[in-house]
Amino acid sequence: MEKNLSKKNKSENILTKLIDKAKARGADSADAISLVNESISVSQRLGKREDLERSESSGYGLRIFIGKKQSIVSSSNNSDYGIDELIGRAIEMAKVAPDDPYAGISEKNIKDRSFPNLNLLDKFEPSIEDLYENISIAEEAALSVKGITNSEGADSSWSKSTIALANTNGFFETYSGSTFSLSAAVIAGDGSTMERDYDYSVSRHRANLENPKSIGINAAERAVKRLNPIKIDSCELPVIFDWRVASSILGHFSSAINGQSIAKKTSFLNEKMDKQIFNKEINIIDDPHIVDGLGSRPFDGEASETRKINLVSDGVLKSWILDLSSSRQLGLTTTGHASRGTSSIPFPSTTNLYLEPGKNSLEDIIGGLKRGIYVTELIGMGVNGVTGDYSRGAAGFLVENGKITYPISEITIAGNLNSIFSNLTPANDLKFKNRTNSPSLLINKMTVAGN
Repeated sequence: MEKNLSKKNKSENILTKLIDKAKARGADSADAISLVNESISVSQRLGKREDLERSESSGYGLRIFIGKKQSIVSSSNNSDYGIDELIGRAIEMAKVAPDDPYAGISEKNIKDRSFPNLNLLDKFEPSIEDLYENISIAEEAALSVKGITNSEGADSSWSKSTIALANTNGFFETYSGSTFSLSAAVIAGDGSTMERDYDYSVSRHRANLENPKSIGINAAERAVKRLNPIKIDSCELPVIFDWRVASSILGHFSSAINGQSIAKKTSFLNEKMDKQIFNKEINIIDDPHIVDGLGSRPFDGEASETRKINLVSDGVLKSWILDLSSSRQLGLTTTGHASRGTSSIPFPSTTNLYLEPGKNSLEDIIGGLKRGIYVTELIGMGVNGVTGDYSRGAAGFLVENGKITYPISEITIAGNLNSIFSNLTPANDLKFKNRTNSPSLLINKMTVAGN
């Protein structure tokens, strides 16, 4: 506790010194952020240890405002000389910067607010041998599965970060989080018939990380199932996105409602606020207060309050993703979605974004198809955020008479996101394994380009 308190006091001293000195030298307002990171990552392939990396870094960023002009500078030198030199550069840069009518720190001060306990930090720090043991178990389990002929390797990592933020409204707060990860990727088959697949687990806490043996076996079984794919003729078919790739559809949606895109009028959803864009069963939520959530945070990158938001309710679009700048451009209030680094201007981004699960299981949805495609891998990126046009390479399985029959590859699936959204049905298999999470999704009709 004393160690954590001393780190907090050190961060507060540095950030307070930055903004106080900036104001004394001519800044009208300022905010400052510090980031402290520690990480370890290891990998092995075919039982041989390969990469081992350990890193520790710390730095801070200062953003100052003179009227409607702003500048941002960053450094890792926290000496008095280094701070003075940095502030001098920031003042000179701000004086010659163009006016930005939407720039400025939060007008609200939430320093006295009681923040939720999000349980983001596991104080356990694994040893290098702990990490190597996990990937050895995962890879050995994968290689033991019949049909697996090679390995692309297994990786494991741990990291811990501490974020502190202060501004000239008197705000100072800090929080820490940890991340544990484990993955394995293997190859089935030989020569031109080889297929690969993977499995992974990511968690804030070591105890919630999935079993290494299960990860290896899952990766192997997925690869073996993809052997001997067939090719199909071009046609229009229902397409099911496996939950592992369905989150990409949700990612396209979040990009389309990002405040920067809306303010610039470069989104195909620009005129869709309060309009029905999904069917009435669809609810999409962004919740920064999920306990242990990979995207959880008590406050955003501009000291704005974070809260759970229903972005889509009963299929109707209800909110953009906003930071202070984009909200001011749109004449709205920030939604508390500002993200930033030490050297970047804040920008809007989601926290824990998810689409609520549907009523039917994936098996039932597959069982209801006479013929369709079950996509388990997406390749490339052919998505136009202005028009919503969508085209991506894909691989997966053919569904015939309610059953998965043959693996398929070298296909392209295409459509328009407006149509994809309005013809989307979720399964009930939602898993929280990333910052953006979706259950498997059925799209009633897409163009499938094959032979």
